[in-house]
Amino acid sequence: MLSCPVNLAGKYSYLAPQFIAGLKWLADTDIHSLADGKHLIPGTDLAADIQTYTTKPESECRFESHHEHFDIQYVAEGREYFGVCPLNGLTVTEEHPERDTYFYGEPENAGRVLLNAGDFIIVIPEEAHMPKCAVSSPEKVRKVVIKVKA
Repeated sequence: MLSCPVNLAGKYSYLAPQFIAGLKWLADTDIHSLADGKHLIPGTDLAADIQTYTTKPESECRFESHHEHFDIQYVAEGREYFGVCPLNGLTVTEEHPERDTYFYGEPENAGRVLLNAGDFIIVIPEEAHMPKCAVSSPEKVRKVVIKVKA
């Protein structure tokens, strides 16, 4: 699964070595045997951030973006709704440039994707995303987030 406006499809190479290395690591690694936290991906400058959390109602989640990185977000266990929309027209409500994280007010044109265990999504720098949203009620999710330099 890849979320990308068609007019940006040619801007990035999703077959670049960093993407291939990150996705191969996800496919070859027993995520359930690893502790939460950062894990270096051998032979790359990538790290996989393993997180376990309980999803929340959408009203408690926020849209965010990263200007300098792509996110590869992989759900290893559980399921969540994942909001996504273009950055155009969004208003920044909070910013942390040192962490490359920017938060936004509620957009009018947001969509959402259901991510089940085994699904991944790649979010580009031109998009905002809202992870950790409960499907019907809060549930435990185990997720891996890999940041790829844009």
